[in-house]
Amino acid sequence: MTTAVDAELARTLRGELAANLEAAGHDPAWVKAVREVPRHLFVPEFHTQDANYRWSRIGPNDDAYLSTVYSDRALTTQRDGDEPTSSSSEPSLMLTMLEALDIRPGHRVYECGTGTGWNAALLAHRFGDAGVTTVDVDPELTRAAVAHLTLAGYHPLVHTGDGVAGLPEHGPYDRFITTCRMRAIPWAWVEQCADEAVMVAPIGWGLVRITVENDRVHGRFLPDGACFMPRREDAAGPLFDVLDKVSPTTTSVSVTGLLDRLAFPLSLALPSHNTCTWYDDAGTDTAVGIWTPDGSTAKAGIDGSVRQTGPRRLWDVVEKLDTLFPTAPCRADFGLTITRDRQRVWWRAEDGPGWELPTLS
Repeated sequence: MTTAVDAELARTLRGELAANLEAAGHDPAWVKAVREVPRHLFVPEFHTQDANYRWSRIGPNDDAYLSTVYSDRALTTQRDGDEPTSSSSEPSLMLTMLEALDIRPGHRVYECGTGTGWNAALLAHRFGDAGVTTVDVDPELTRAAVAHLTLAGYHPLVHTGDGVAGLPEHGPYDRFITTCRMRAIPWAWVEQCADEAVMVAPIGWGLVRITVENDRVHGRFLPDGACFMPRREDAAGPLFDVLDKVSPTTTSVSVTGLLDRLAFPLSLALPSHNTCTWYDDAGTDTAVGIWTPDGSTAKAGIDGSVRQTGPRRLWDVVEKLDTLFPTAPCRADFGLTITRDRQRVWWRAEDGPGWELPTLS
């Protein structure tokens, strides 16, 4: 038996969320869209994890459903076993990205990562269906998003396909927004841009705002952090079993808290990397691991021992970043410059310290 959502309670909670977003300084026009576009229509259920990492499905029958949907929280909406594969992002984060786009009436907007369709609905609510194109690689998600959007009264173009390729037949686009974590900006998007186009995309654990002006494609990172699910792509897992056969070297870098402090620059220097921590019986960390999609893997212990394998020596990168950033750096000090053949993230100045991103055709 399904319990109908209390429409009056939903309006009240939606109003409270909108008021909190406005009090936090968000653009009143986007806050109004949050107040008027029912998020619960796009999140008919979501998944939560308890302290023991066990998943539960929450829907309208559950007491916490509406209050959670209308909180400023990211909600896991799809998973593959224990692995989350799609979510509805925090409303405050989505407004930060939408505000940075500076969309004007008449602009054509391309969204990579349809998800639930809620962000496309916010765009269509403010600027109309005709100017909004949203793409997702997962047909299950696009089917559900079309149903959600139709129920809410919106009809933007929803396309199933690889968002990296863009959709040139509906361009050129004035604005690009990406709701999945990217390793780089696809050149295909640049080719589908109108002049003076703006892109906002999660790169690593940050948000970059890029402008496209003739032959100049560049931008800076916003001060805010961002945690998005990565774009789906094949990747090798860690090779910790191989490391057991590798002779250790030593490091003078303190392992404790290191990867947390360097999380943002690491996400740029080692795109799509993953980390893990080993603990002893008392809960004290004894070692950390890091690996990248090409199979490169490193493990460093608190005793100073390091083992590495694969095409890249990952711990060498960690040591260099530790020297450069003795304290956690400000995201707004980083920028990105793009050409057809090269994408370079830089710190403080374009000719300053930097890291090459993998190019995406």
